[in-house]
Amino acid sequence: MKILITGVTGFAGSHLADLALAKGGVEIYGTARWRAPSANIEHIKDRIKILDADLRDPVSVSELIQGIKPDWIFHLAAQSYVVSSWKAPSETITTNIVGTVNIFEAVRRIKYNPRILVACSSEEYGYVEPSETPITEDNPLRPLSPYGVSKVGQDLLSYQYFKSYGVEVIRTRAFNHSGPRRGRVFVDSNFAIQIIEVQKGLRPYVSVGNLDAIRDFTDVRDTVKAYWLALEKADAGDVYNICTGKGYSVKQLLDMLLELAGARGVEVRQDPERMRPSDVPLLIGSNAKFVKQTGWQPTIGYEQTLADILAYWRERI
Repeated sequence: MKILITGVTGFAGSHLADLALAKGGVEIYGTARWRAPSANIEHIKDRIKILDADLRDPVSVSELIQGIKPDWIFHLAAQSYVVSSWKAPSETITTNIVGTVNIFEAVRRIKYNPRILVACSSEEYGYVEPSETPITEDNPLRPLSPYGVSKVGQDLLSYQYFKSYGVEVIRTRAFNHSGPRRGRVFVDSNFAIQIIEVQKGLRPYVSVGNLDAIRDFTDVRDTVKAYWLALEKADAGDVYNICTGKGYSVKQLLDMLLELAGARGVEVRQDPERMRPSDVPLLIGSNAKFVKQTGWQPTIGYEQTLADILAYWRERI
């Protein structure tokens, strides 16, 4: 079986490649931006085929897919940092929506029909009333960032191409997922890095933004298992939450990291520059639909995820 992973050098993409190699019997192709950092796949780069690709270019996407004709496509490539979407909204919309359209148009025009997973996001739900939790797939979409809007666009385009052209697309709305290799800018990695730097005398305190937001965290190694099961067992055209059903405030995850690092006395300061124009206050999801469809269950607790993040960054700072 041939699989194509867009954004294979990224966080989730690299873990998905690890999973595919462990399963065996697959030929793995991955797209990466020109000169994209390859540290996440350094340990497997001789076992997968990496192809430079700009997903915003319809001709290169068409040639890529025509040349490979993968059985499965995992579309993970995206501008995925919410904060950056306020600074570069047009780039976020173009990368995330146009890149998705180009994949759909390529498979439609060359008249073959792979199974396609589009990695959407819980950020689509945006503003959620406490009475609406745990959030089901039927909850209204009220995105509060350009990133969230771009993911709604991906989501609805996936539905439209399924209904209009029969494209075998499955949508997953993954809630926060984390683990080793998580980018420096994301909250638990960023806090882990700062804590380690304070312990090493490289900075005086930990700088934070809004600590009240509540998120549903899944370990990335469980998330990519869900992606795989989605293409094995989920219904084309449908949408599924990938989450644990348990919420942690940002303050709780900071306290857990401080405890795990043995750094309880470290000073913490709020930085106005880290506050967002609007922030999603509460995201706790229901995974009942996906569990019923596939039998998936998260297996790695969040405390273990945070311990692994700390260990990952200690080796690199």
